[in-house]
Amino acid sequence: MAQGSTRPTSRDVAQAAGVSQAAVSLVLGDKWRGRVSEPTAERVREAARTLGYRPNLAARNLRLGRTRTVLLVVPALTTEFFAGVYTGAARVAADHGFGVVLYPSPEGVGPARDPFASAQAALDGVIASSMAADALTAIRGDQLPLVMLDSDPTGSLGAATVNLDITDGVRQITDHLLGLGHRHFLHLAADIPSWTFHVRARELTARLAALPGTTLRTAPAPITIEDARTAAETALSTPGPRPTAIVCDDDKLAAGAYKALRRLGLRVPDDISVTGLDDLALATALDPELTTVRLDAELFGERGMQALLAVLEGRTPDAGDIPVQLVVRGSTAPPGAP
Repeated sequence: MAQGSTRPTSRDVAQAAGVSQAAVSLVLGDKWRGRVSEPTAERVREAARTLGYRPNLAARNLRLGRTRTVLLVVPALTTEFFAGVYTGAARVAADHGFGVVLYPSPEGVGPARDPFASAQAALDGVIASSMAADALTAIRGDQLPLVMLDSDPTGSLGAATVNLDITDGVRQITDHLLGLGHRHFLHLAADIPSWTFHVRARELTARLAALPGTTLRTAPAPITIEDARTAAETALSTPGPRPTAIVCDDDKLAAGAYKALRRLGLRVPDDISVTGLDDLALATALDPELTTVRLDAELFGERGMQALLAVLEGRTPDAGDIPVQLVVRGSTAPPGAP
């Protein structure tokens, strides 16, 4: 390191790696592919890590012409879940001198107008829920450094994806219900073409298919209490054996299922068990309180922002899905329990 310097510079990294400062700039700006070899890029990254080099933020802002602002694109804020995502993202952003602008898609999951005269000129990057992918495309957010939340990691628009372990959440719910003795299920499924809901349906189907003697009926519904009530009431009124458990993709769908069951003169969990997924405040407002899977929304937001910072700095974001936890309450019991 240069004599008297208080922090390592890009020149120090260049000397340690045996490359030019231009090469350091390319590698740490993630623009090296096709211009710098992979071994050289790794040597630069290793030198930067060893020296504890951090780009000069003021100089980087000047170079990029950015405002240190990130856009968080989410579905319409109809639950506290995405408010929690925002809280977590904003907390990490503030620690790094960034601000977060929250942009809920006006139509929930549909297209949206660009909230800026030019998103590319006003933003450093974007964090977006796959449930708001149409809005993301409309604001051309996919042309900026992008981290996708609840998105298929094999087919994502983003430079990185951050996911909750929804597969394990459905596995925990299914194993809980099977352990109680349930074999006949109704899946009250979110009627939204999003990867996270495909995962729920796929895992539930696979878990039940592995055990002979189980049945599964599916009723799609938009995520509103009234739509869920209508869908559940229709499904439970059709001929054939009545399910003994309703697996809901979301706690609001579960609330709709409760209303349907009450209208049909059925009791939870005596006649039928119900599960949700989210652990919103609603879960403990229901009576009986709802067995559901707790998703840590704030940690989800934190990890999303950390991943975007890594992308902006040319680092590889942390891998691994965020763990989720089954919370067993009064809405589940063995079939026909008194």
